[in-house]
Amino acid sequence: MGERAPQHVQNIVIRDYCQRNNLFYLLSSTEYAKKKSHLMLVQVLNELKDIDGIVAYSLFQLPENKKLRSEVYKKIIELKKELHFSVENLKIVKKKDVERIENIWSIKQTLPNCLKKFKNK
Repeated sequence: MGERAPQHVQNIVIRDYCQRNNLFYLLSSTEYAKKKSHLMLVQVLNELKDIDGIVAYSLFQLPENKKLRSEVYKKIIELKKELHFSVENLKIVKKKDVERIENIWSIKQTLPNCLKKFKNK
């Protein structure tokens, strides 16, 4: 979504988040720098049974496609795991947590259209 932070900065933010929230930081997984690539996310989700959850740098690292995001949420909730977003200081543990995340996504996706209309006036 047009945002980028260097990997070493992301790791610093994630480690700090884990320390502040008493979470065990196991290892970092880096997604390929290819547009709409989620190969590493899929791999981590496939290994989810062996870990307590995932800490992402930002919720905007989730797939832009709502159906794909829903699949991520579903797997997290079904396996009773946690999905944390360190920049936003949010997490998904239960189904009710998804609504807040999706509301933020809706705003982020709608905002550029609002700005275009505002600039044209």
